[in-house]
Amino acid sequence: MNQPFPKYIFALLLFGSNGVVASMIALSSYEIVLLRSLLGCLFVVSIFFIGKNKLTFPAHKKSFILLCVAGCATGATWILLYEAYQRISVSIATLCMYFGPAIVMALSPFLFRERLTRRKAVSFLLVLFGMVLINGQLAGNNCDIFGLFCGILSAITYAAAISCNKCAKEIGGLENTAIQMVFTLFTAALFVGITRGYSIKIASSDIFPILMLGLINTGIGSYFFLSSMNVLPVQTVAICGYLEPLAAVIFSMLFLHETLMPIQAIGAVLILGGAVFGELRQKQPSKEAAHSV
Repeated sequence: MNQPFPKYIFALLLFGSNGVVASMIALSSYEIVLLRSLLGCLFVVSIFFIGKNKLTFPAHKKSFILLCVAGCATGATWILLYEAYQRISVSIATLCMYFGPAIVMALSPFLFRERLTRRKAVSFLLVLFGMVLINGQLAGNNCDIFGLFCGILSAITYAAAISCNKCAKEIGGLENTAIQMVFTLFTAALFVGITRGYSIKIASSDIFPILMLGLINTGIGSYFFLSSMNVLPVQTVAICGYLEPLAAVIFSMLFLHETLMPIQAIGAVLILGGAVFGELRQKQPSKEAAHSV
């Protein structure tokens, strides 16, 4: 788990379970996001200062501003996504949000000067086609239009968060995560305060899933996700990031009894196959080089 790629995959699996954990909490989507942000922020910031880490952001103002924007975008993403969770299914809401990496993939040659290789393009097309198959049933059903809008809008804010975080290369590790979590909390607190106020009634049955969502899925998951995403190629982040909606589909089937049509199952296989194909083909040259040495 010291390597960025395993940490990134583990974080995606944690994030894929967010919808299932959130379904156990009898609160509004906005209140869940506020509590998740609060606990995750307290966890990450506490670990940062307990470890006696030094703050470096005063020397890197541009990266600091980018991380502030990324944190605000993440807060907006969570607010939109959790509203979509409650209006449309967990799996479909997550898949809508994951149009965000597709946006980043399309813009990566311009924003990050990363060459879009043929192998990456093929793997991305497989992933994208898998998403089309999974979402194919949605258009024909009487879905909640506002919920679908929230899911699609969360893709745009998610793309903004990924792009800003990727550009803030001078600040990494726990400090990177802590800064973003502070501004994620700020965004969630500001939105909830304006729309609903801060009076939240928490039932005893909600305490465990709230702690799990805030401390494990958000605290640990965000650290693994952000610290690894900062060093992985943006196209790797975009392609393998589709493991999160795949996990969300599987977890929602197992625990929420959401149905998965045969054509959607094929789509799920394409998502996983495309992500694995892109990664394995990318790593082959380095393995050959290691054997030649």
